[in-house]
Amino acid sequence: MTAALAPALDVADWQARRRAHEERVDAWLTPHLARRRSGVKHPVEDFLFTYYSHRPAQLRRWHPGAGVVLRDADPAEFGRDYRATTAGLTVDTDAVRARRAEPIDWIRRLLKATAGRPAQFGCFGMHEWAMVYRQTQEEVRHNAWPLRLSPADTAAVVEERGVRCSHFDAYRFFTAPARPLNVLTPSREAQHALEQPGCLHANMDIYKWAYKLCPLVPSELVADCFALAREIRALDMRASPYDLADLGYPPVQVETPEGRAEYAAAQRSFAERAAPLRARLLAAIDG
Repeated sequence: MTAALAPALDVADWQARRRAHEERVDAWLTPHLARRRSGVKHPVEDFLFTYYSHRPAQLRRWHPGAGVVLRDADPAEFGRDYRATTAGLTVDTDAVRARRAEPIDWIRRLLKATAGRPAQFGCFGMHEWAMVYRQTQEEVRHNAWPLRLSPADTAAVVEERGVRCSHFDAYRFFTAPARPLNVLTPSREAQHALEQPGCLHANMDIYKWAYKLCPLVPSELVADCFALAREIRALDMRASPYDLADLGYPPVQVETPEGRAEYAAAQRSFAERAAPLRARLLAAIDG
């Protein structure tokens, strides 16, 4: 049986793809780097750069993805994860998979388990409220920005609504008195059993799994995941107890029936948009 030939890109084609990726990413990086130089913090736009480990330069760096051959490419420019062939330069998939077999398998199992589980839309963003539960304005994480309600009223909303968070990396930021209020006790060990595709943070994390799979996945896919994560973060903070209206983020008032309906509808839309990204990552791993 003859193996299928990998797509081969002429130098003009792959350099055009690289430029397009860099220009797309620069629209996100430029304001972030400017704020960083001036010491200005933004609780929405900076989150993906401070919470996740992928550095701006890494996000900007272009990879074609596994199975693509780059004609007339300099091996030194692309690094150790590439190998030269008679047709051109390509990702050394065997070496990458051998060196990172365990984390790749962990990511694959998580993506597959999450994709196969029914989506839940009843949390109404209470995880962000649990992160400030029973704290003063000075104690909260983003204390440069006011809370929409008083600390007592914020706590009352949490106690009335309850907390139904399935995501460990959100749960670990809960205040100590908020943790017993959650119906679950998420842990890293239970992540594969609990993560579900309606969760905003699980869908934001698709960006993390994408960049951890580089260079097996194309940078355009990583950027697609980043773009979705930016939108999800905006909803996350609009539904939070913080008042970010002055930054251009009008609140989704999840303490009201109308706000909860708005939140659930947006959450459902994000779950639908995240599903094909998760599928593309799984296809890249399995391919």
